[in-house]
Amino acid sequence: MTLELQGVSRLVGGRVHIHPTDLTLQNGTMNVLLGPTLSGKTSLMRLMAGLDKPSSGRILWEGADVTGQRVQDRKVAMVYQQFINYPGLTVYENIASPLRLMGKAQAEIDKAVRQTAEMLRLTPMLTRKPLELSGGQQQRCALARALVKGAGLVLLDEPLANLDYKLREELRIEIPRIFEASGAIFVYATTEPEEALLLGGNTATLWEGRVTQFGPTPQVYRLPADAQTARVFSDPPMNFVPCRKESHRLTFGEEAHAPAHGATAGLPDGTYTAGFRANHITLNRHTGDAVEFRCTVAATEITGSETFVHLSHGSDRWVGLVHGVHPMTAGAQTSVFVDPAHVYLFDSAGRLAAPAPYAMAA
Repeated sequence: MTLELQGVSRLVGGRVHIHPTDLTLQNGTMNVLLGPTLSGKTSLMRLMAGLDKPSSGRILWEGADVTGQRVQDRKVAMVYQQFINYPGLTVYENIASPLRLMGKAQAEIDKAVRQTAEMLRLTPMLTRKPLELSGGQQQRCALARALVKGAGLVLLDEPLANLDYKLREELRIEIPRIFEASGAIFVYATTEPEEALLLGGNTATLWEGRVTQFGPTPQVYRLPADAQTARVFSDPPMNFVPCRKESHRLTFGEEAHAPAHGATAGLPDGTYTAGFRANHITLNRHTGDAVEFRCTVAATEITGSETFVHLSHGSDRWVGLVHGVHPMTAGAQTSVFVDPAHVYLFDSAGRLAAPAPYAMAA
């Protein structure tokens, strides 16, 4: 089974929701759509499901053109962030409902319901009603109803957004197991880079209706094709600073310098943009090569064992995520350090010019 989007776009009221997109999803793969709110994740899913018709392009399922086919006639299931269950029916009847609509025999229904309930660890709850379940159990019930009919394509639109932290972590671990057992194509939309990394598989990064990159999740994270992808696949977003390469030296901003080693040594002299993730900013010089930046503290947020430090470096605004509790006074001057091994360089068009050395060694 494959799902293929060929030049698919979507315009609504003259506004572009999805730019022309080419994407191929293979059988038995987990595919994450990662992007901020309004980046086009749900719009792309609705096109995949057949809920919306593309303004241009074709959608192929197993090689057949299904662009104009009704959603009822496709082997598609969709799970939303809301717990959409039938409150008056038991868990058993909720899971069985799609099969009853399909006119399946009772013996076939019973077998499929019990197999799916076992896969989703719902067997002890089959006689209960959804409102008697926890939030995580309610969402597993909705997922079971989506999987029981043997859908080849399962679309999950931020399914954990309405759960508390503990339940989210529980289901993040379970979803890959469920996916492996089902053998379907899974498409999972999220705004959280950490969630994409935990789910693995493939990731498509989206920004303003464009798929900026698609590939194996670790590769997209470590080797972003451009600055926009790097920004999307970083939480907090990647920090940037202007950079000049002259001979064998890199100059970050106006004062910070580092030797050009590895991939950066072979770059033409000129102007670039350097990028580094929040967790690669430190308050102490941990390596001899670390570059020092003088910054102004804008604010700090202490979250248990970590501190988010909001910084101003000239006209650039940065966020550092540092281990430990570090109360700092807004307006104070401070030095922060970045190891050049954690720095990406992007060219004037925003394309990746040189990956961070640590990413190549991973």
